[in-house]
Amino acid sequence: MSAGDESVAVYDAAGSVVGSATRRRMRAEGLWHAVGEVLVLSPDRSQVYVHRRTDTKDIYPGMHDCWAGGVVAAGEAPEVTAKRELAEELGVHEASIRPLFQTLHELGSVRFHAFLHEALWDGPIVHQPEEVADGWWMPLDELRERLNDPGWPFVPDGRQFTEEWFARS
Repeated sequence: MSAGDESVAVYDAAGSVVGSATRRRMRAEGLWHAVGEVLVLSPDRSQVYVHRRTDTKDIYPGMHDCWAGGVVAAGEAPEVTAKRELAEELGVHEASIRPLFQTLHELGSVRFHAFLHEALWDGPIVHQPEEVADGWWMPLDELRERLNDPGWPFVPDGRQFTEEWFARS
């Protein structure tokens, strides 16, 4: 089965699950959906793990992000999505995740509910080669500076989530 044929949860604008559709249909029709995302922090909370997406990603190829995550599958809870994606993308299997906040992201026809989590981690990180080209720990002050540079290629939703996280911290 191709990624476009995966069944994803479809949400309404208020945040309730109202059904499912293939990922391809969700993208083509701009259906409301949800994502589960995890911000990976050093145990002392002074650094965040930043990664660069592969150049073959279908959305925002080659751009930077500091959230590991993905689309909520049909029948899956957002927290389960977040843990699954953290394990798939960064090879982090044993970390506990904690909910941070929920927010909306709308950019053109892309509309979703974001369920954001954090994990404190100082163990190994193993990139999924199809999705992550490179990654490193970055001090929070440096991340804040880089986000102020509109020329730094950072995924739009990750930029929004990080700025909201900084504002709430």
